[in-house]
Amino acid sequence: MTMSVKVALLGCGTVGAEVVRLLHEHERDLTARIGAPLELVGVAVRRAGRARDLPIDPSLFTTDALGLVKRDDVDVVVEVVGGIEPARTWLLEALHGGKSVVTANKALLGEDGATLHKAAAEAGTDLYYEASVAGAIPLLRPLRDSLHGDRITRVTGIVNGTTNFILSSMDSTGAGFAEALEEATALGYAEADPTADVEGFDAAAKAAILASMAFHTRVTAADVHREGITEVTAADMASAKAMGCTIKLLCIATKLDDAVSVRVHPAMIPRTHPLAGVGDAFNAVFVEAEAAGQLMFYGRGAGGAPTASAVLGDLVAVSRNRLAGTHAASESAYADLPVRPIGDALTRYHISLDVADKAGVLAAVAGVFAKHGVSIATVNQSGRGNQAVLVIVTHAAADRALAATVAELRALDIVRAVASVLRVEGE
Repeated sequence: MTMSVKVALLGCGTVGAEVVRLLHEHERDLTARIGAPLELVGVAVRRAGRARDLPIDPSLFTTDALGLVKRDDVDVVVEVVGGIEPARTWLLEALHGGKSVVTANKALLGEDGATLHKAAAEAGTDLYYEASVAGAIPLLRPLRDSLHGDRITRVTGIVNGTTNFILSSMDSTGAGFAEALEEATALGYAEADPTADVEGFDAAAKAAILASMAFHTRVTAADVHREGITEVTAADMASAKAMGCTIKLLCIATKLDDAVSVRVHPAMIPRTHPLAGVGDAFNAVFVEAEAAGQLMFYGRGAGGAPTASAVLGDLVAVSRNRLAGTHAASESAYADLPVRPIGDALTRYHISLDVADKAGVLAAVAGVFAKHGVSIATVNQSGRGNQAVLVIVTHAAADRALAATVAELRALDIVRAVASVLRVEGE
């Protein structure tokens, strides 16, 4: 029998427990696919004495994660703890020690993936992280391998299940954000503290990973323009429906002539767009490439079992490499393109204004748009008295020009409030 591939697991929460379960249930198949058995030699947890209904020897649990990583008999370190530290310290120790690493840590990769890639390249070992973006959906490997001979021009995706559930609920029921968030929390789709999801931090980290891989350029989460969904209202949803659209939190990465643009924000998209029908807590990513054309990847983007499935796929790959005495290429960042600021991004906008009900309002508002070079596509005025509303949809305009327009509109006496400003994508 070929020697086993010895695996250290860091973390045994929702995802880690599923990794353990799948390792046990699929033991024979995994051995056949790899050419050697996988042997779990340790599991780092916060509380080693806690009762766990898992098919492994309780003596494998340890609270000394760093000690486990440093063990000479460990071949592969699997990390599903998350966060920046101490995960970064653990993984760098593993890579410097010549161990392969499989991680689902989008926050760490989004902030400091370059350091991990450098350590992997110097040690001649593997760093795999399919599970860091879109759960079970095979996405990063197609970007890295299958499309490596093509030029990807744009990646547009729904990569956060919590926000997609909330927005889908608002769209289907007419509920406000607070009510939809409450429902998501009750069903287990939202964390007790949902900030990372609803404010777009989670999606921004994933957008950075996608852009880095698609455009061969190092992009960090700090480079990504980020807006959350907390300001999306039931009225915004109603306006979107009236336009034949829905609202989704999108990550959008675009290859420009001499730069890349990466942003995360809510946007109206036509109901005919492939991403519009992605409901509940599902994820989907729409990839556009010069030769391959349009591709869409869809599936469960979170949860213990789906994420564990992606982890095991990576574990099989790195284990095969170790047995063959080889490793995959590290990051491809040769393009080294700058990230263009959001102010330069061209986008269509949907602006809703609460205005005074009197003559000359439309002319005054139109004058402000013209002053800043923002072209108006459509205008709809409704309501009377205190209910007077002006809805404007623009042609594509630079973000900084639209921001200047909105700032001046807020200062007009005839504008009681700028009720909402939403981007319009997919048209």
